[in-house]
Amino acid sequence: MIHGLWMTPRSWEHFKDRYERRGYTVLAPAWPGMEVEVEALNADPELVVGLDIEQIVDHYDNILRDLDSRPVIIGHSFGGAFTQIMLDRGLGAVGVGLAAATVKGVLDLPWSTIRSSAPGLVKSKGEAVALTPREFHDAFANTLSEEDSNAIYERYAVPGPTTVLHEGAFANFRREPPTTVAFAREGRPPLLLIGFGEDHVVPAKVSRHQEAKYDDDVDITEYKLFEGRPHFPGAPGWEEVADFALTWAMEHAGKTVTEHAAQDAAAMEVSQG
Repeated sequence: MIHGLWMTPRSWEHFKDRYERRGYTVLAPAWPGMEVEVEALNADPELVVGLDIEQIVDHYDNILRDLDSRPVIIGHSFGGAFTQIMLDRGLGAVGVGLAAATVKGVLDLPWSTIRSSAPGLVKSKGEAVALTPREFHDAFANTLSEEDSNAIYERYAVPGPTTVLHEGAFANFRREPPTTVAFAREGRPPLLLIGFGEDHVVPAKVSRHQEAKYDDDVDITEYKLFEGRPHFPGAPGWEEVADFALTWAMEHAGKTVTEHAAQDAAAMEVSQG
């Protein structure tokens, strides 16, 4: 499980516990340099200064290549973009992106995304920027009360490296940014992109447009919308998202386009009697 910007692996704690109770082994490694607790990162933001996307994806690449088997990869926000990069490298058996940040080639940049990312975008690369409670509420927990949002902020929010945000936001202006993937790559593991209906950071239409960039003739990609949800993955009702993501992943892990088509045909025959 790969966390996103302004978050740590702690953001996965409910998902992780739920999956482990079902007997799964769950790994949720931090971005490099962010292996300490939330409180330590808030006390010393310098720990994330200078961190960039290439360092992060190579970090996860090394972790995945050291595993004994190909896992399910689930990423949130920038973690969802990194999940796509890992699949493009042939790593993992299947991937799920929750409100996944865009990779190169997806041109959507809605006003709500710019507004919620502005605290980091207005700063230079190589810095670490924390959101204020008000900024966090707008970006991550806009469907919740201010009191509930503040509680989430205190438990999960950390400073984010501005270089990562700049590289992601301006990827389409570079020839070979670190978020490049081949949308028509044959043999890529299946990918599910999940959109959240009230997300200000990655609006649902962005997730839908991102899924549409992939070539369904050569790889399995699907889109699922969860209405009424903000950007934070652990917002109330997270159980439905967690269960759907895992069920879809286990049903599609390792499957090819041909196998998927045959499965759908068989299911249609059963439904028709």
